[in-house]
Amino acid sequence: MRKLLFAFTLGLLFSCSQAQTDYDPKAHYNKSEVTISMRDGIKLHTTIYSPKDTSKEYPILLHRTPYSCRPYGEAYRSKIGPNNTMMKEGNIVVYQDVRGRWNSEGVYDNMRAYIPNKKRKEVDEASDTYDTIDWLVKNIANNNGKVGVWGISYPGFYSTYALLDAHPALKAVSPQAPIGDFYFDDFHHNGAYLLSYWRATAVFGYMKDQPTTEAWYKFPELGTEDQYQFFLDAGPLSNLDQYYKEDNVFWTQLKEHPDYDEFWQKRGIIQHLNDIKPAVMTVGGWFDAEDLYGPLNTYGAIEKSSKTYNTLVMGPWSHGDWARNKKRQAVGNVYFGDDLSKFFQEDIETEFFNHFLKGSADGNTGLPEAYLFDTGTKDWHRFENWPPRNLEKRSYFLQAHERLSPIATREYSAATFVSDPAKPVPYSEDIKMVFTPRKFMTDDQRFAARRPDVLVFETPVLEEAVTLAGPLLAKLKVATTGTDADWVVKLIDVYPPDHEDYEETQDHLKMGNYHQMVRSEVIRGRYRNDFAKPEPFEPNKETAVDLTLQDVLHTFKKGHKIQVQIQSTWFPYIDRNPQNYVDNIFLAKESDFGKQTHSVYNSSKIEVGILPTKK
Repeated sequence: MRKLLFAFTLGLLFSCSQAQTDYDPKAHYNKSEVTISMRDGIKLHTTIYSPKDTSKEYPILLHRTPYSCRPYGEAYRSKIGPNNTMMKEGNIVVYQDVRGRWNSEGVYDNMRAYIPNKKRKEVDEASDTYDTIDWLVKNIANNNGKVGVWGISYPGFYSTYALLDAHPALKAVSPQAPIGDFYFDDFHHNGAYLLSYWRATAVFGYMKDQPTTEAWYKFPELGTEDQYQFFLDAGPLSNLDQYYKEDNVFWTQLKEHPDYDEFWQKRGIIQHLNDIKPAVMTVGGWFDAEDLYGPLNTYGAIEKSSKTYNTLVMGPWSHGDWARNKKRQAVGNVYFGDDLSKFFQEDIETEFFNHFLKGSADGNTGLPEAYLFDTGTKDWHRFENWPPRNLEKRSYFLQAHERLSPIATREYSAATFVSDPAKPVPYSEDIKMVFTPRKFMTDDQRFAARRPDVLVFETPVLEEAVTLAGPLLAKLKVATTGTDADWVVKLIDVYPPDHEDYEETQDHLKMGNYHQMVRSEVIRGRYRNDFAKPEPFEPNKETAVDLTLQDVLHTFKKGHKIQVQIQSTWFPYIDRNPQNYVDNIFLAKESDFGKQTHSVYNSSKIEVGILPTKK
């Protein structure tokens, strides 16, 4: 368990652990540890790595994390800074334990709310970042007065936070897989609770009362590696209280705030990204199961409301893959190319920071507005705008006889299925226990397509390639015999029968006829009109449910097929909906659950953007 705890804390969320390198930081950097006082007197532990070569000045790169600045003391990290190139070039690299975490003082507040007009002693993560930068530029020798901030996942959220009330010395920020809003990232998706993240509740929910260099929390012992069976046997969410008591603050918050109420709303950061001054490079992975909402909406909000340099990078990565140095880039069974993370680190990330921290900082970086990877053709594309302005809007209708067609027939019909919470559709075929799922984002969906409680709609074999770009909107017309239901929409690329296998293809699979998930999303039906105000369905009444899927850039090649799957369970990625309306699903009893018949009418459609083929 100690080994598991260490791996999760330092590696899984990419807070500190990154790839090994033959470069020894100890030979080139001096390490020091200090405490920096915030404006309210709270002291934050800060680790500073400064180049031993003091013949020149260096910018400061700051990484603020809730996941620990380990190693403490005389030991060095095996890698410092955003990537190997920047480490070898020489930068002053600073790591800080945020307020209330690890070796820092204070009280931790999960996704601490931003205070726009702070009074003198009021604090938030923006003020802590400001006070930290102010101390660093005044006290670290050989700094050039310019600061950059970067971080992945939760540290990505703190990176975004640095943009608010930014210190004048802060010139460049790269939020990478940043959490944008906990109701749409990580622990919820459109009102559905992500049960697959339940074990991570231990990390965020237990408080500490003094600085520590050792973990003060532990994960529940479950006694099995079969997460599907564990959660099915556990029953309703209320039964999980035996693992997290009232001393787990985050579990209590989740249970007490199932709706998008003021508690969650004020913790979102997207709505505060106005009139941003530092240059921004937001980074994300197309197959990031944890934080896909965050990067796309962070970039979009800044683009809409600020005049600063603002660029977006999206690659064929799962959570934080771009910080790894792996030769072959694959997600699950699907291979995308060689040295893709190396390309990002050397030709994009390093160029961005060096331009604004060491170069002219005039905005002429040589980088495009958006550097995005087409996950179908498997190559990089440069865009002047995202989404592209020349998209052709198209609708694909969910027609009778499992047809997905750009042409809607005049007939009025519906496809029906029985959804049984006692036998939910798995989100993955793999039998294992995971903290936060990754691989399933490109998984083969044939196992789901062959279930009676999953609807399938599919185009004929494509006679020419079709490139989908930008946001997807599912406009469903549905009905249920119950009073509540979840709606899951999956966009799938069906490979031709003769497609070759990859090195990464699991032994029990073949890539011929592979059903690759390209994008997927869920909405808890009670929130179809307002995430803050749930309402039941009227049984057997046709009802509109709109579901925004996150952006894509994917070419469905000639010889492939476009497929859409619709289902109402996705277990245990999300928890089970009782399908009988209850005020709070976290408090539902076993007797509240029941099977219901759901209908999807043929007026339902998926609205997409088509990127015109270059002539």
